[in-house]
Amino acid sequence: MFGGLTGFTESKGTDWGEKMLNTVASQTIRHLFTQSESVEVSVRCYPSSKLLQGSIDSFKMNGRGLVIRREFAVEEMSFETDAVAIDFSSVMSGKLNLKQPTQAIAQVVLSEAGINNSFQAELVKKRLINLTVPSLTALSDGKPVSFPELKVQLLPENQLQIFAQADLSNGELVPLNMTVNVSIEKRRRVSFQNPDINLDNVPEAQKQTSQTLSRALVEILDNMVDLDRFDLDGVKMRLNRLETQGKQLIFSGYAEIERIPRTG
Repeated sequence: MFGGLTGFTESKGTDWGEKMLNTVASQTIRHLFTQSESVEVSVRCYPSSKLLQGSIDSFKMNGRGLVIRREFAVEEMSFETDAVAIDFSSVMSGKLNLKQPTQAIAQVVLSEAGINNSFQAELVKKRLINLTVPSLTALSDGKPVSFPELKVQLLPENQLQIFAQADLSNGELVPLNMTVNVSIEKRRRVSFQNPDINLDNVPEAQKQTSQTLSRALVEILDNMVDLDRFDLDGVKMRLNRLETQGKQLIFSGYAEIERIPRTG
């Protein structure tokens, strides 16, 4: 078991096979992420002779303070497999290669702050800036429409409060405020549905425009968060459920691990 990215604390009774596997696995897993506060890896293989046939009893990983693809913060990520077949020769050379794909139970925890920071990521911003969808440009005399400011607040019962601002490229900024339900669709997409639009603090002259833009923004978000766009190389996440808990959004499901990635 590791308390960080390097080194390990030797526990009584841990044999050479587990020690070597933990060392190699820790060095390999850290490359999944651009940066991390901590990554703990525990590989079980008993007796050690099973390692010679490439058989592992279980593999567990728990990481905190992770960054994926340099821009997406994950508060916590964990996964655990049952028996796994590995290439023993790769372990001896300091690598961890799977003989065949495997699945792992997985959980991902995002913080409210991390979600809001992700709206500044280039992969996300390009889907919110200079949009030329006819339903939007009809409101801006044919000019591109942008949503330069977007902030969410996590609410109980799988709801989000969305605060945004729309720029109609004509000097007019339109405030948006709504509550939406979030859920999992097809095990890979986060769906935004049933917007409850709040127009209380919107100027009377902008109320209709704000309502139209709010519905358009929900549709954009509903088509944006597809996990296939954020997959780690060789690892696909599939989700069964999500839940809002305080300032955290918790996803649970499983990971399809085709191969152990080399870089994050």
